[in-house]
Amino acid sequence: MNGEPLRIGTRSSRLALWQAQWVAGELKRSGQAVEIVHVSTTGDVTSGPLGEIGGQGLFTKEIQAALLDSRVDIAVHSLKDLPTEPTSGLTLAAVPVREACGDVLVSRGGFHVDTLPKESIVGTGSVRRRAQLLHARPDLDIRDIRGNVETRLRKMDEGEYDAVVLAEAGLRRLDLAERIVHVIDKRIMLPAVGQGALGIEVRATDQRAKMAVGVLHHPDSYHCVEAERVLLAELRGGCLAPVGAWARIEVERDLLHLDGIVVSGDGIQKISAHACGPPSKASDIGRQVASQLMIQGAQRIISYARNTGGRG
Repeated sequence: MNGEPLRIGTRSSRLALWQAQWVAGELKRSGQAVEIVHVSTTGDVTSGPLGEIGGQGLFTKEIQAALLDSRVDIAVHSLKDLPTEPTSGLTLAAVPVREACGDVLVSRGGFHVDTLPKESIVGTGSVRRRAQLLHARPDLDIRDIRGNVETRLRKMDEGEYDAVVLAEAGLRRLDLAERIVHVIDKRIMLPAVGQGALGIEVRATDQRAKMAVGVLHHPDSYHCVEAERVLLAELRGGCLAPVGAWARIEVERDLLHLDGIVVSGDGIQKISAHACGPPSKASDIGRQVASQLMIQGAQRIISYARNTGGRG
């Protein structure tokens, strides 16, 4: 193993640990010694709807602070939790191969989104999911839910909810794929920006850590999440913004396609846009889609959602 171990900072949830352990395993395979350091974050110890407690950076700030203080050398984030605003002194050094990026419905009755009985109680802690569900099914009773994946599934199994919406990647990483009843069509629900991707952050001056995590970097996945993150940054969105984005590479023509949507919190208003181009122009593509959305009134919808906790 190469020299002193690199310390990987992670939250203590089962999913976060899976992510950190996966990165650790890949680095060990490349000959790098590593150790895992647990860091508690605000999102782990705060209850209540994310919209009310301020979602931006809830799961990342303390880990970033540990990185800046040199208590850890590598931070492993779910990229959808990492704010688009850069943190001075830190750099996103690698984005590994992206997992499935969609959302799934898990229900007690084996229903799909379009077959759920009227007034079914559906749990989600996401403004984006709530808005898109209400746009497709305004007759559903969408309620907030907090907790890790296992907690949310238990609450549903115990009858608090008829169904819950979760990220496909999280269930697969936790070996819970058998719970997936329905992968929601992206024409109904676009993912969160960066969903299904990991972001590996290091200190900007730490060349050793940069080189070590470079073996995990997947350019196509990086270009896709770059387009999505630029889109969100241009919209001045964040965790409270009901924004969905889906970038993917059309390999045959070497084109990056990006779809973006903004939906009002009540699901009534929905605007969408699309652009494509070479993957190397990912940032430009993100800006193009953001511009199209802003022309259609995205800022008004996002501002209202922020002022109403995502329910407007």
